[in-house]
Amino acid sequence: MKNCLCTLATLLGLVLTASAQEVKFEEYDLSNGMHVILHQDNSAPVVTTSVMYHIGAKDENPERTGFAHFFEHLLFEGTVNIPKGEWFTIVASNGGSNNANTTDDRTYYYEVFPSNNVELGLWMESERLLHPVINQDGVDTQNEVVKEEKRLRVDNRPYGKFLEKIKLNIFKKHPYKGTTIGKMEHLDAATLEEFQAFNKKFYVPNNAVLVVAGDIDVEAVKKMIEAYFGPIPRGKDIVRNFPKEDPITKPIRAKAYDANIQIPAVMAAYRTPSFKERDAYVLSMISTYLSDGKTSKLYKKIVDDKKMGLQVGAIDFSQEDYGTYILYGLPLGEVSLDDLVTEMDEEIVKLQNNLISERDYQKIQNKFENKFVSSNSSIEGIANSLARYYLLYNDVNLINNEIDIYRSITREEIKTVANKYLNPNQRLILEYLPESHLE
Repeated sequence: MKNCLCTLATLLGLVLTASAQEVKFEEYDLSNGMHVILHQDNSAPVVTTSVMYHIGAKDENPERTGFAHFFEHLLFEGTVNIPKGEWFTIVASNGGSNNANTTDDRTYYYEVFPSNNVELGLWMESERLLHPVINQDGVDTQNEVVKEEKRLRVDNRPYGKFLEKIKLNIFKKHPYKGTTIGKMEHLDAATLEEFQAFNKKFYVPNNAVLVVAGDIDVEAVKKMIEAYFGPIPRGKDIVRNFPKEDPITKPIRAKAYDANIQIPAVMAAYRTPSFKERDAYVLSMISTYLSDGKTSKLYKKIVDDKKMGLQVGAIDFSQEDYGTYILYGLPLGEVSLDDLVTEMDEEIVKLQNNLISERDYQKIQNKFENKFVSSNSSIEGIANSLARYYLLYNDVNLINNEIDIYRSITREEIKTVANKYLNPNQRLILEYLPESHLE
């Protein structure tokens, strides 16, 4: 039976590999420094127009946090040629949809339209870049929107601040110690001139990549791009020189309190390398091995077999400059937080001392093959990947060959990386407690 299972797993991997189609693309630069990537796929009459800007929460003035995320909202307010409040109406009335999101590293805007409206998508994104209206009325409107979002997603959400508390203790120098949504008092104190200066500095063509993907006529789209984006002036070059973190060499212990929870939690967090580093790919595989699904090592042992936890897992929160690797658990009954950490540590020690089984290794590989195929299964997903791989990795070809990195990772390498990063003297232990435990 074991041989049959291994054979089935191998066949599954081959099927997934065979079904992954190469993503073909063309890339070039406009004279103003904007990078352009085009991907033609005429299989469905749909097109995605998107712009990713290399501006995230880490780029903010530490006394004005929240600006990057705030602009994600503010730049839907309107432009010189798009009246206030009309952005979403224009998109919807032309059969489209749109959204945006912000991280510590970048901000991403996109529209999905029927392909006969590709020019509309390009015009709207050029308007956002060239003609945004940034006035006090828009700032005041979005200030209330962002505050409500913070209340909903962070302040009033159970365990909503766990990542914030981890980053605050893991990072001492680098701006990752802050949060993407920022502090509301910073937004309240900001002047209109500060918002305008932020836009002038970061929302420039040489700090962005434009991706057009889907059912397009490449030569026609190139002419549209030159017409709408070519005349936009180049901005000043942005220089980033963030402080480097000192290695963590001694255990850190901290407590945080949350009025929205009744069950405590514990997190063991480790600072890890940039997602561009090979070791980060290995850590991602380790995370999958430990906690992806109910048959994963941590869940089966702690939740199913020993009945010690309500929930347990591993999160590989990898970013452009550093990553944060987090083990977490919620205890069941009278189980202590320290006991949960001990149980999680046992699984880490097994990784450090022994090679994972061939069967588990193949299972992980199959999951990454499936993830790879899924990420390129829609035009919207392809557009996002093309932008991200260019802007943050400086290698667009990863959209086709990143899976080769995972395929090349060995069981021995998994053991080595676990020993390199996941040690008790290199981590934070955070007790995340109900506010009723506050001493």
